[in-house]
Parts: sequence; structure tokens; C-alpha cells
Amino acid sequence: MSEGTSPEPTDDFDARLKNAREGRRPSEAETDGPTTSAQGIGTALRLGTELVAALAVGVGIGHALDIWLETGPWMMIVFFFLGSGAGALNVYRVASGIGLSPGYRRPTVKGNEDEDEDGGKPGNGSSV
Repeated sequence: MSEGTSPEPTDDFDARLKNAREGRRPSEAETDGPTTSAQGIGTALRLGTELVAALAVGVGIGHALDIWLETGPWMMIVFFFLGSGAGALNVYRVASGIGLSPGYRRPTVKGNEDEDEDGGKPGNGSSV
């Protein structure tokens, strides 16, 4: 600001701020419409896909082992239950929001911000 000019009055600033706020479009976070329902449908589809994919992988591995080892349906039954457990765990992780953001780390103990729980430095990928 140059020395020869005086600051604008606050009444003028308030009026300009009010006009700017009235003229802007609402952001996506402020609108409650198709975006919210589309996010819900996307989450539901992801949950279903996680469960079905884990089951399919488990049954596929079990079936392949049954053919290779000639054990009958026993490996497929075992891996069906392992796939079911993995699918349920994946659904739980998605529904609770665990590990969704990039760079997710476990919270650190207060007062020890420069080390993770396992003693590793933050950001080096030492924690899960």
C-alpha cells in the first residue's frame, strides 16, 4: 500500500463482501442432491465388489489347489471361508473409512509426534 492513499472504509468493504458472497455459486459440499446419492451408490457398489471379489479369489484358489492336489472339495471349502473373512474385513474397512486416504498412518501418541508407534520415522512407510 502506498503512503499517499488512505485505506478504504470498512462499510464499502462489507458491501463488496456481501455482493461477492451473494454472487458466487454454492460448492459441491454445500449442495445436497445427486452428488450425495451418487456417492452412496458408489460406496454400495464398492462394498459389493469387495465382498464378491474376495469370495471369487478364495474359491478360485481353493478349486485350483483341489485340482492340483486331488483333495476333492476340501481346499475349496477352506478357501471359501478364508475368502469370506477377507471380504468381510474389506467391507468393514471401506465402511469405517480405514485406509481410504493416501498416506494413511496410525495416529501417533501425543507428545511423540516425530515417531510412529513402531518407532519408525513418519513418512518412511514403516507403519501400516
